[in-house]
Amino acid sequence: MALLAAAGLILVAFVAVTVLLDPYDTGRSPLHLKDGVRPQGPRTAAASRGRDPAFNAAIFGNSHVQLLSPERLNAPTGLAFVSLIAPATRPKEVLTLMDWFLRHHDQPPKVMLVGIDSFWCTADPALPNDKPFPFWLYSRSFREYLGGLMRYDLLEEIPRRIGYALSKEPVRARPDGYWDYEAGYRDQGYETNPVLRAKLDVPTETGGDNVEGPFPAAEALERLMAAAPAETALILLRPPAYVTALPKPGTRDAAADAACRSAFAELAARRPRTTLIDWRLDRPELSDSALFFDHTHYRQPIARLVEADVAHAIKDMK
Repeated sequence: MALLAAAGLILVAFVAVTVLLDPYDTGRSPLHLKDGVRPQGPRTAAASRGRDPAFNAAIFGNSHVQLLSPERLNAPTGLAFVSLIAPATRPKEVLTLMDWFLRHHDQPPKVMLVGIDSFWCTADPALPNDKPFPFWLYSRSFREYLGGLMRYDLLEEIPRRIGYALSKEPVRARPDGYWDYEAGYRDQGYETNPVLRAKLDVPTETGGDNVEGPFPAAEALERLMAAAPAETALILLRPPAYVTALPKPGTRDAAADAACRSAFAELAARRPRTTLIDWRLDRPELSDSALFFDHTHYRQPIARLVEADVAHAIKDMK
């Protein structure tokens, strides 16, 4: 019994210290140690970035919108964007981060940009996610947050947090969250490896395979935004894909793609200050293999064109 009691006291003490140190800068600690977090993955760093009052606009999604630059969007729009993307995430994770961003801004956000790829076309109401994600970190339930703190990896994170807090010049994760993936793709040979380059010529289906509906991700997004400030603009972006990944007319893939597009176009029509930007169209740039690493990961020249469309959409909504 004494051992069990001692173990319990140690666990309680660990959780208490972790809450106070707030290793991911969630704002739940009564202490204010230091703004930001050390360099780390976006799944956890978004807790700090998503509540930073310096930003009044945000980009949400996965690597299909990762290359959109907050800094380049700031100049033409006069806004302050943060990128809250996380690679390999799906609607459930994105909606969680959107909710976090909305809850932690006293002033209504100006713009929320969401990448709507094929994962948003699912008919599964559970909106399953494929990769691990710290939902507990963004939970509305403090009890769930406490449960999430009882993790082995926090034994390693706590000393790092202390070092970050005590350092006079700590190395901080980039506040606006931008992460250019081009260098990583080049290092893996996607620019020069003939086998990888040849894969671009192989047609692939990216329409989502949901012809009849329903589209629960669109419904969940509409519910979330119904609770958002009316003045917050919502931009739905169907991100670019290489020509061999675009739906072929007359196919089931095309029918599924059209049905999914309609679901989000109808959402945009119903909600004020909402627009749909569709880059899943047969445009000349989408036939240039030099502008893509794979079927759905484009390069900087296309990112800049998409950013220009976003800036124009924001201007039109003012």
